Amino acid sequence: MSKTTHKKVLKPKGATKGATKGAAKGVARDVSKKRSKSGAKTSAKPVAATKATAGGTRAPARKGAVKASRDAEAGKVTATRTTTRPAPARVAAAPNHGGGGLAVGSKVPAFRLPRDGGATVSLDSFAGRKLVLFFYPRAGTPGCTKEAMDFSRLSGKFAALDTAIVGVSADPPRAQETFRDKHDLTVPLLSDPTHEILESFGVWGDKSLYGKVLQGIIRTTVLVGPDARVIHVWRHVKVDGHAEAVLRHIENL
Repeated sequence: MSKTTHKKVLKPKGATKGATKGAAKGVARDVSKKRSKSGAKTSAKPVAATKATAGGTRAPARKGAVKASRDAEAGKVTATRTTTRPAPARVAAAPNHGGGGLAVGSKVPAFRLPRDGGATVSLDSFAGRKLVLFFYPRAGTPGCTKEAMDFSRLSGKFAALDTAIVGVSADPPRAQETFRDKHDLTVPLLSDPTHEILESFGVWGDKSLYGKVLQGIIRTTVLVGPDARVIHVWRHVKVDGHAEAVLRHIENL
C-alpha cells in the first residue's frame, strides 16, 4: 500500500516536474523564437534601410543631380533668351507729344479760335493780363462739366487777381453753347475742331480710356503771364480741387 501510494505520489510529482520542465522548455523555445524573430526583423530593417539608402537612394540622387544640372542649364538658356529678346512695346497712358510750347518761360503759341456765341478770341485779347487756359476732353462729360463749373464758380476771384479764364476743346461752337446753357457756365469756351492749336500746346495725343488707346485731349491747364509766357503747367489734371489749386497758385505769385 505504501509503495502504491509512493508511486502515486511520485507520478504526480514526476508529471508536475515534467510538465514544468516541458513548459519551461516551451517557454524557452518561444522566447528563443521571439528573440530570433525579433532579431531577424531588427537586423533586417537596418539592412533593408541600408540597401535602400545605399542602392536605391544613390541612383535617384545621381539622376536628380543630372536633372538639376540640366534644369540649371535650361534655366540659363531661358534667362539668356528672355534677356536678349526685345521687350514688347507697352502702351502708356501718357501722351506721345513732346510738350512743345508748354515749358515754363516759353512763349505761348498765338491762337485765334471761335467761341460760344459766335465771337472770335485770340491771344491778343488778353494782352497785359494773366490767362488760365484749361483744355478739357469733351463738353458735357462728367469730369469736364465739373471742371468748367468750378472755374465758372471761382471766376470772380480770378478776375480780382487780374486773371482771365478760357476753356478749350475740340467740340464745335454749337456743342459749346449747349454745354454753356445747360450748366450756366460763365467762362468763354473756345473750339478747335482741327486740333491745330491743341497740338501746338502739346495737349493732343495718345491717351488710354478703358484699356483702349485713342487720340484725344490730355486734360491740361496752362497759366500764361501778362507777357504771353508760360508761368505754370498742370498736366494730366485730376478735376477734384483743381480750380482751387490754380487759384491758390496765382495768389502766391
